[in-house]
Amino acid sequence: MSAIAELYILETLKSLKGLKSSAEKAISQISNEELHFSPDIESNSVAIIMKHLAGNMLSRFTNFLTTDGEKEWRKRDQEFIDEYKTYEELFDLWNNGWECLFEALSKLQPEELSKIIYIRGEEHTVLRALNRQLVHYAYHTGQIIYICKHIRKSDFQSLSIPRSKPDNSTSKTSN
Repeated sequence: MSAIAELYILETLKSLKGLKSSAEKAISQISNEELHFSPDIESNSVAIIMKHLAGNMLSRFTNFLTTDGEKEWRKRDQEFIDEYKTYEELFDLWNNGWECLFEALSKLQPEELSKIIYIRGEEHTVLRALNRQLVHYAYHTGQIIYICKHIRKSDFQSLSIPRSKPDNSTSKTSN
């Protein structure tokens, strides 16, 4: 069972690193000004989503195994206020969140996956908490990519296999 638990931790880390990489590849295609673009009044900009993810990671993974994942110092509502004006400030926060997460997971031992931890006072096994965060981060990474794609339109460089473009050379007209 320990081998499966160890593999789960490694695969979770790999998946999270993949999410970070995909988000950053999409973000690199937009300008600093476009980081703050919001599709509508009810939607978040890439900058807001990055800020929210960083705040969530710092709260959840600071003292991951010993304190509630919703820290008293976290100001979640403020994560949805667009206050970072420079790319550097925003990326410092973003990277701090990811570093906190990766450091916590790099220390995680296979036998700790069944340990009970708390998020907002609710019991979770470490395994459940990791799944919860992986899904949450994947959801927001998808939003980031979608917004960047919306901004770049046909100039967006695909992060996976791009759609096939019709090849006119294969269509023949008969006379």
